[in-house]
Amino acid sequence: MIKKEYTTFLLFFLLIGCNKNMSIDMNKELLNTDQAFSLLCKEKGMNFAFLYYVAEEGVMLRANNLPIVGKNKIKDLFQGDDSEIEFSWDPLYADVAKSGELGYTYGTYEIYNGESVQKGTYISVWKKDTNGEWKFVLDSGNQGLSSK
Repeated sequence: MIKKEYTTFLLFFLLIGCNKNMSIDMNKELLNTDQAFSLLCKEKGMNFAFLYYVAEEGVMLRANNLPIVGKNKIKDLFQGDDSEIEFSWDPLYADVAKSGELGYTYGTYEIYNGESVQKGTYISVWKKDTNGEWKFVLDSGNQGLSSK
């Protein structure tokens, strides 16, 4: 028979191990979501993909602009013809809070408009919606990544 003290000790370390694995799984889930977002952008276009993944309360930060707040305002931003734009990104890292409801990703992006390629870095903050799906609540990018 195992003593109560040993049982508690073993249970404690088992729970720590489970939490660590759950955290790794959540990070991978969010990273996969960001990769799926990029793939959807390639397949269906930038306008469609951004409007699919933005939260109702989403915010976009863009150079020389005030924050663009809310899905309806962001929808106005993505009204133009995007058929000539190839936009893709490579998420490099994801981290999810212990609560499992909020996380962030960052990585590099490329935008090709038929004439030139623009490269940069980005960060997206994600939140799970009421259906348990990841939607971005904040998106920002920095252009000017050098090609070293």
